[in-house]
Amino acid sequence: MAIKRTGQLGFVDAVLSGSGSAGLTRLNDLVRWSGFETILAGLRDGGPGRGAWPPLVMFKALLVGALYGLSERELEEALLDRLSFRRFVGLSLEEAVPDHSSLNRFRTMLVSHGLFDTLFGELDRQLEGAGVVLKAGTMLDATVIEAVAARPRDNHPSSDGDAAFTKKQGKAGALFGYKAHVGVDQGSGLIRAVLTTPANVNDTTPADGLIRGDERVVWGDGAYHTHARQARLQANGQKARLIRRANKHHALSPRLLRYNRLIAPHRAAVETTFATLKNRMGLTVIRYRGLLKASAQVTLCAIAFNLRRWAAITP
Repeated sequence: MAIKRTGQLGFVDAVLSGSGSAGLTRLNDLVRWSGFETILAGLRDGGPGRGAWPPLVMFKALLVGALYGLSERELEEALLDRLSFRRFVGLSLEEAVPDHSSLNRFRTMLVSHGLFDTLFGELDRQLEGAGVVLKAGTMLDATVIEAVAARPRDNHPSSDGDAAFTKKQGKAGALFGYKAHVGVDQGSGLIRAVLTTPANVNDTTPADGLIRGDERVVWGDGAYHTHARQARLQANGQKARLIRRANKHHALSPRLLRYNRLIAPHRAAVETTFATLKNRMGLTVIRYRGLLKASAQVTLCAIAFNLRRWAAITP
């Protein structure tokens, strides 16, 4: 299959070269895209009767969509309209852009080949190589993201059989969707691990998969404390700074209450991660049906978040 040649800048691009987004230009300079290109090699889909878009162009387009909270249709329109997006992706002003169907097919290919975790790992490797991962501590937290699919009602099941209900403590009603679990590097704010589950999965269940093993401290709220987890961390030479919860048989001692008060400000810093993902990057709804595609959306957003954060913390 013929591969489209892209990125051949013309006269108009040269004239307008100063009008692009400085943030996207900075990302292009920070990242070694050849590592992602190697992972993506062999993926080809241009649709019926069309040449294939280069996989790196398509992946960078999806990253732009994740950075700005765009659907595939919105992304197609933005690529037609914004020079800074075209330049980041690798398209000149005169070139056509991938349509929403091509973008959706490419996303689906990444899911079917199981590549989103590999792509996240490649960026993680580059972040470590750049020395921006501090490893002082990992902050654990989770947030519910509602599904776009209609909720099941009466005898009518939802079209998303993997999404589930959960109740938010202190709030009326139930949420229907998925839960994004993250382990965030203390100090740098980078996401070091990300997992997606149905919304009804307890925060503590996937928590061990968020702990990398090379951090000095693990911070978390009361959902993450178990005696077994604390013992494992201590055996590995790590400090467990997990908020303690009272139970129906035992109230917390004054010492543990002081302990919780000391932990809370450190642990709460992870909440800015979700504020950025939801309020600034538009991760407010799972657009796709099924756990695999939901996980892919969350992981892509985590990659885009780390790119954004890398640019912010690098002088």
